[in-house]
Amino acid sequence: MNVLKFLCRVVAGILMLVSTVASTQAAEREHYILKSYTLKPAKLAVLDDYLSKVYIPAVKRADAGPVGVFREAEANGVVVVHVITVLKSAAQASELEGTLSRDAAYTSAAKGFLSATAADAPYDKMETSVFAAIEGMPKIARPDTTKPRILNLRIYESPSPEAHAKKVEMFNTGELAIFRRAGLTPVLFGSALSGPRMPNLTYLLVFPDDDARKAAWKTFGSDSEWQTLKAKPGFSDKEIITKITNILLTPAPYSEI
Repeated sequence: MNVLKFLCRVVAGILMLVSTVASTQAAEREHYILKSYTLKPAKLAVLDDYLSKVYIPAVKRADAGPVGVFREAEANGVVVVHVITVLKSAAQASELEGTLSRDAAYTSAAKGFLSATAADAPYDKMETSVFAAIEGMPKIARPDTTKPRILNLRIYESPSPEAHAKKVEMFNTGELAIFRRAGLTPVLFGSALSGPRMPNLTYLLVFPDDDARKAAWKTFGSDSEWQTLKAKPGFSDKEIITKITNILLTPAPYSEI
């Protein structure tokens, strides 16, 4: 009986240790807030002024960041600006708005932007999404912002939470390694917790220029490991992906990513 009790205590201890490690690993994963502003080109200076002089300094005071600011090419008379804020944890992500609201310097400097009326609105619309970093890439790989670069934002929408989990599994268990080998340099990967396209996996890649981007995608497409991985039952795009959004981005001069 004593031996049985001892074994039970050992098993319980192991289970507690595993649970603690798992919880710690999850807590160490970064979270990301993505805000996408659609606006007229004439309003870009207003948004840039707010982001560079008000928002980013306030995020730093909140011990968060870096903040990436990226622009899509103008189309149909509007431009879309994507702002990615990096948070250390889920708690920091959920508390950011409250932290900023208690920052007197921020609320004062941001008043004109945050309280704008319809007559002087700085943007036409804004969408917000929140992401948790995936296990295979728990933290951002910040690119060298002193060098020329373009970024590739990709959004994989899935038909169900289970299908979404399979896509995340693909990256965690093999696809990320193939990306790196092919020259598809990852910056961050996030599983959506909230936003307009649930469920989805969103990620950001960086390249020195568009020729490098095209070459890397071509290398990836012909990679033998990739061909094998995507042919596995449950991993094909037709089973787990309903839509892929592919966006090319140019970083703002003050972008920290």
